[in-house]
Amino acid sequence: AKIDSDRKRKKSKISPPPPPPSPPPPKSQSKEREKVKKRSKMSSTNQVRASHILIKHQGSRRKASWKDPEGLVITNTTRDSAVSQLKAFRDDIVSGKAKFEDIASRYSDCSSAKRGGDLGHPFGQGQMQKPFEKATYALKDGEISEIVDTDSGVHIIMRTA
Repeated sequence: AKIDSDRKRKKSKISPPPPPPSPPPPKSQSKEREKVKKRSKMSSTNQVRASHILIKHQGSRRKASWKDPEGLVITNTTRDSAVSQLKAFRDDIVSGKAKFEDIASRYSDCSSAKRGGDLGHPFGQGQMQKPFEKATYALKDGEISEIVDTDSGVHIIMRTA
């Protein structure tokens, strides 16, 4: 009788076998996952924050903005005219005649205008248009860029973090 009860105890302590491991994802999926992981690691480690003033022009990829929903002004603005306007804004900001945030709020064609040009979030490499990213990373905190050309239009950028 003692042997039977010992066997029952041993049987009750035996747990069911673990489920078989799931098969590894196809190589194309795992390579893509690694790329995404790598990108998110890169972007989360060396992030920057910026404000900008965007002036759109005839060559901009989207010819409408919060202040010109029909794109009438943008369609009639040359790149040279947009650059001249931005240079004057930059001179006023650098000389202390105007504040970056005030100019952005009033004149920027980006929806970030309502935040004084602040993009609202930090960004990492590979998350913005290349010229914008390159210019922002080249600045020190508080510095203002020269004119930066992107597919969106022309910008001046102030790195804020």
